[in-house]
Amino acid sequence: MSLDWNALGEVFAVSVGVTVGVVVVFALGVLGIAQVETAREQDGGTHALGFAQAGLCFLACAAVVAYGIYLIVPQFH
Repeated sequence: MSLDWNALGEVFAVSVGVTVGVVVVFALGVLGIAQVETAREQDGGTHALGFAQAGLCFLACAAVVAYGIYLIVPQFH
C-alpha cells in the first residue's frame, strides 16, 4: 500500500483553508447582526447595510455547506 503524501497534504490544506474561510464569513455575518442591534439600542433605527452584510454572509455559508453535501452524496451527481 502506498500513500500519495502530496495529495493528502493538498486535501488537508484545502480543508483547513475552507474551514477558516467559512468561520470568518460566518463571523462577519454575526458582526452585521450586531451592528443592527447596536443601531437599534442607540438611535432606535435599523441599518440596512448590517442586514445585507449578514444575509450575504449567511447565504455564502449555506452555499458552501450545500456544495459540500452535493460532493458527499452520490445520488446528487
